[in-house]
Amino acid sequence: MRKSCAHFAVLFALACELTEPLRARGEGGQATWLQATCDDTPGCDNAGICLTDNHGNCKTPGTLFQWSGYASEEGGPDLSSPLVTDRPDFTEASSTVGRGVSQIEFGYTYVYDDDGATTVREHSFGEPLLRQGVFADWLEFRIAVAPLEERTSAAGSTSSKSGVSDLYLGFKIGLTPQVCWLPEMAVIPQWNVPTGSDAFSSDEVEPGLNWIYGWEINDFLSTAGSTQGNRRLDDTGEAYLEMAQSWTVAYSLTDNLGAYTEWFGIFPSGADTARVENYFNGGFTYLFTDNLQFDIRAGVGLNDSAADYFLGSGLSVRIP
Repeated sequence: MRKSCAHFAVLFALACELTEPLRARGEGGQATWLQATCDDTPGCDNAGICLTDNHGNCKTPGTLFQWSGYASEEGGPDLSSPLVTDRPDFTEASSTVGRGVSQIEFGYTYVYDDDGATTVREHSFGEPLLRQGVFADWLEFRIAVAPLEERTSAAGSTSSKSGVSDLYLGFKIGLTPQVCWLPEMAVIPQWNVPTGSDAFSSDEVEPGLNWIYGWEINDFLSTAGSTQGNRRLDDTGEAYLEMAQSWTVAYSLTDNLGAYTEWFGIFPSGADTARVENYFNGGFTYLFTDNLQFDIRAGVGLNDSAADYFLGSGLSVRIP
């Protein structure tokens, strides 16, 4: 496995050297703090790198750090390009929305699971996620809550419950831009706050951390992954660590139509009742405009403890 990864890195680096001969290059691959301070020339730092926005005002850096030796690679959000959404896949975007930008992502998900004795049908309505750029281009505030409905059938009887989920809060921090095979990265400190309905609330704060890393390989293909660790409560009320891992590959089929395929897994550690779940899913996105995107998706469970399948669709709007 280590040999394969090393070969991949070498090939990726060679491809970048061949396809981007004019890219600024430097030694090493360490991230360094970006010294973005404005002097008498608005929007320029002490190294003379232009940091002005379209209005000539002092601009914050697009990412919190830069890769050593690549000072000209600013990275971060690009409002002249189509919006980049966290949905519809499990893997969040590795970029932020940009300072002062609002992005609202809506969706609906249907989940079906039948273990032979019990059938569960779940509906998640709206799924509104607000992503608001604050203070700097590399920082966004995130808040979400969703109405839920669950119907359970077992032994000839059916019961149902409805309500809202716990409140989700988080901050996405853009860490580094992509430079050749060095990834664009972001991290999300996040919390579930126990404000939901009795039927769906954990009744405790559940903190977590999500690390995202991505690469744009060419105009057709990009790939990304995420690694999460979150506090969760199982059916006995005991807390445990829930790890989650994902990997997604996205395809630009046309200027407006995109697609993706993805694997993700949920791995409880120290839980009494929670079990490992693995899923494969895919879907399509369609850009009506640079600021409006529609999506559809479908996925299947890959092991017995996972849900049988899920379906969903959504709409994302960017307000610059």
